[in-house]
Amino acid sequence: MADPGGGAVCNGTLHNQSAAADCHGGNCWKNGVVKEAQQNGNSNFCKPFVESFEEAPLHVMVFTYLGYGIGTLFGYLRDFLRNSGIEKCNAAVEREEQKDFVPLYQNFENFYTRNLYMRIRDNWNRPICSAPGAVFDVMERVTDDYNWTFRFTGRVIKDVINMGSYNFLGLAAKYDESMRTVKEVLEIYGLGVGSTRQEMGTLDKHKELEDLVAKFLNVEDAMVFGMGFATNSMNIPALVGKGCLILSDELNHASLVLGARLSGATIRIFKHNNMQSLEKLLRDAIIYGQPRTHRAWRKILILVEGIYSMEGSIVCLPDIVALKKKYKAYLYIDEAHSIGSVGPTGRGVVEFFGIDPRDIDVFMGTFTKSFGAAGGYIAGRKDLVDYLRTHSHSAAYATSMSPPVAEQIIRVMKLIMGLDGTTKGLQRIQQLAKNTRYFRQRLSKMGFIVYGNEESPVVPLLLYMPAKVAAFARHLLKRKIGVVVVGFPATPLAEARARFCVSAAHTREMLDTVLEALDEMGDLLDVKYSRNRKSARPELYDEMSFELED
Repeated sequence: MADPGGGAVCNGTLHNQSAAADCHGGNCWKNGVVKEAQQNGNSNFCKPFVESFEEAPLHVMVFTYLGYGIGTLFGYLRDFLRNSGIEKCNAAVEREEQKDFVPLYQNFENFYTRNLYMRIRDNWNRPICSAPGAVFDVMERVTDDYNWTFRFTGRVIKDVINMGSYNFLGLAAKYDESMRTVKEVLEIYGLGVGSTRQEMGTLDKHKELEDLVAKFLNVEDAMVFGMGFATNSMNIPALVGKGCLILSDELNHASLVLGARLSGATIRIFKHNNMQSLEKLLRDAIIYGQPRTHRAWRKILILVEGIYSMEGSIVCLPDIVALKKKYKAYLYIDEAHSIGSVGPTGRGVVEFFGIDPRDIDVFMGTFTKSFGAAGGYIAGRKDLVDYLRTHSHSAAYATSMSPPVAEQIIRVMKLIMGLDGTTKGLQRIQQLAKNTRYFRQRLSKMGFIVYGNEESPVVPLLLYMPAKVAAFARHLLKRKIGVVVVGFPATPLAEARARFCVSAAHTREMLDTVLEALDEMGDLLDVKYSRNRKSARPELYDEMSFELED
């Protein structure tokens, strides 16, 4: 982490730039971690950790909340007009025959959707009619009833620069000769499997992919699943249950949250990347045990992500590994966004920090981002994977991964590992890193508030006000630039943002075109808020003097 002035944080201790360089000298970590790193030869283990979460000026926050307040008042007025029959109600309503039933559509729960989201709904769910490469084609649509419904004009907006897809390595592209093996697998196996992994849905291609994933991650075994979201939500309940404790980062993805809730385990939240908060929960769990009975927890599982998709933040993994070892907890890491996109050879945050893979209990990742495919994996020790083959809900009830999808992943993974006899995969990883640093640095210099780690290809640009969110996306589409804008409830109410995803397929010319448009848009909408202030969430930085005890 870093203050906006350029100081770096290593293991929760604030350093200036020169001190950050000394981090490699072994003066940074306690708990025997430095000694272990030296024994393992991991010279990159204590990597300077630079992140930024700058606060907005006070007047911006005032106007943001004022805007939501005015919108809420008008929402109540419009609801009154709809209930009085003065204004037509286009929202889903209860049938007259069911007026005495428990309401299926809770009126107030949909208040935000009816009265704010609908006004700017045209910025989401835009239909794409091409591969999600560096550029794509968007089907033009218009609305005649203020975004309640849309109709297509028949026109296609060609060659829109794609700054929103998770196509980190640029490998989600239209067919070319490199995909010949995928075509051959399609011809032999067809599209569907028609069975679960535990029945007749395990193919030789699945076994080949699992062996390759285990080799790529340098672990004993791996298991693949057909859906990334379900990899988390259906496997966490197989690992923990009643009498277990889950310690979850406050910014974890919805799939992790759902999996934790379905497990029946007790869940406690720690502040994002805050080791003081995590250690306090671990210490209390060991000292006090379970509520009422005070029996020891059956298991303590720490849930974190590699890259947090809404913040562009990278997990402070060495600190978490140190705490995990100190308190004998288990560590589950979701590398959905980090696998293939960070690390010298694309092996994720474990490689990024030089961590021994044996220090991670459960590896999870998806194939939907860097691999241009679908599905996910769980990897680690062989006994863990063998257990999941029997007890995973996905293995028992979900359809197996499609064979052509498995072959696409195999093809890409071999490319990244250099098993295709070329260095094209490594070149893409290096190009992604260059593009990421260039794009982030230019945005910061322009005066935008940009969240996250300087190495993260997920780049959130803070817009705050909902009206500016809509105008931002609409104006950029007119310039043939496709962006993703995000607001409540996916983000805190007053932290709406645009989320850019940098790709290795982006050329410098494309990035310059986008940056030039963003510079003009920033001036037009007055969203260059940066004043180099500290985080709006002090809990992200309140551990500056914290060091783990010996």
